[in-house]
Amino acid sequence: MKTLVTLIGLVLILEGLPYVASPEVMQRWLKLLSETSPSTLRSNGLIAMVIGFLLCYIGQRSGLLG
Repeated sequence: MKTLVTLIGLVLILEGLPYVASPEVMQRWLKLLSETSPSTLRSNGLIAMVIGFLLCYIGQRSGLLG
């Protein structure tokens, strides 16, 4: 449970960092994002999830990361 809470905290830090560092750029990105079709967003989200899953799998199951 401790690892899960730490992971959620790290995700929130990483998610909030662009808004603190450059809010003007984030506003432009969000406007562009709102104009993107739902199918494109869905495809990009699926790709990101697969890459994230593969990174987690490699990190946990292989000896590549020590």
